Amino acid sequence: MTDELTRLELLRRAALGGSLLTLPGILAACGGDDGGEAAGTTTTAQKELAKTLRLSNWTLYIDRDEKTKKSPTLEQFKKKTGVSVNYFEDINDNATYFGKIQRPLSQGQSIDRDIIVLTDNSRFPGVLIKRGWAEKLDKSAIPNIVNLQDSLRSPSFDPTRDYSLPWQSGMTGIASNLKLTKTPITSVDQLLDDPKLKGKVTFLTEMADSMTLVMLANGDDPTKVDDASFDKAYKRIEKAVKNDQIRQFTGNDYTGPLSKGDLAACVSWSGDVVQLTADNANLKWNLPDSGGGIWTDNMLIPTGGDVFTASTFMNFVYDPKIAAQIAAYVNYVVPVKGAKEEMEKIDPELAKNTLIFPTADTLSKVKIFDSEALSNQDYIEKWQTLIGS
Repeated sequence: MTDELTRLELLRRAALGGSLLTLPGILAACGGDDGGEAAGTTTTAQKELAKTLRLSNWTLYIDRDEKTKKSPTLEQFKKKTGVSVNYFEDINDNATYFGKIQRPLSQGQSIDRDIIVLTDNSRFPGVLIKRGWAEKLDKSAIPNIVNLQDSLRSPSFDPTRDYSLPWQSGMTGIASNLKLTKTPITSVDQLLDDPKLKGKVTFLTEMADSMTLVMLANGDDPTKVDDASFDKAYKRIEKAVKNDQIRQFTGNDYTGPLSKGDLAACVSWSGDVVQLTADNANLKWNLPDSGGGIWTDNMLIPTGGDVFTASTFMNFVYDPKIAAQIAAYVNYVVPVKGAKEEMEKIDPELAKNTLIFPTADTLSKVKIFDSEALSNQDYIEKWQTLIGS
């Protein structure tokens, strides 16, 4: 549609121009009061929505309109509730963002955010919950929670979903630039060892993403990590770093070099490359032959966040129609039941895309990294040393 600036176009501009585009903060609303009678367990007082919701998210992770330069979803939320959204695209990878917010949260201070979005396989959602740095959701304000996909209802870090709700899910695999590789790279072994790719490969800073792929290539199970399987995968990646096979470790920022042909191949996230391939026929994303990873980005309310307003927003984006609207732009795996049927009305071809609505066969080829390994201090320190070297 001509009225929409697609995520693809923004990614392309970032690739050409180098700097990432951000959504501007939306102007404060003139008012609005959608507070209703509380149905929670702690109070029966009338609840009031804040004038502004402050949300931190990953780059290019919500829909955007070309004419207004704003997000239709955020504008619809404002129209329905009277709440403006200050939307910050300030998360490039989990560890760096957590490093920014850790100190104020540890001191009981607000970070001036009502919602932040962190990835389950980074361990940080669990850290926030265990340390008491996350507020409980107001489930009385989230009746649409019934639309949460069954497979996502009981993650190990938040078994009853008292503190978190998925924003989107995605898969980790290999992206190739066929201008350099000629054929898609589908082997992790080739990614690590092929001299033709030397210096033109990147891996992800997230331990779970990169280690999952290498463990699977080694024939090990990333859902049940032990010292032997960890060390085996670690040493393979370390060797590839030392001999300059791997150029660097990245967050979301691999998209520019990949698009421009500065990278031949990289460990990457599915949704980014799905959009880029529509504009660049040289790009291809695949699950590795040995299997890939799957993860979920989760909305959490940090200490001091407005629980009722944040929960009201979560309820809004769990409307299947809104969920489909967002997914049509970002092209990641939708966590909301009914969104596929709504997507068929928006874009029937996207509704058939198995990277957005995975089949049972696709899901059988991906693994979730061992949650206990994510909290193993020895593993964490080794990984931080490796990606910082």
